[in-house]
Amino acid sequence: MTTSPTNLALLTLALLVSFLLALLVAVIAGLLARWDGATPPATLLRAGIAFGGTLTLLTAMVALVAGIVT
Repeated sequence: MTTSPTNLALLTLALLVSFLLALLVAVIAGLLARWDGATPPATLLRAGIAFGGTLTLLTAMVALVAGIVT
């Protein structure tokens, strides 16, 4: 099965958007944790958990949509 360059470009763009959205969620979670009075290591831990969870969810959604489209 061959994949067209357009599909690859859209998949790459979707993964890039997913990464950036997960990064934004991590920054917001870290800021909220810090404003709540968490220590810097706890803030990084919460931001990392938010990043990992968001990226996992969005990647699964991209894979689902890519499987349906192709």
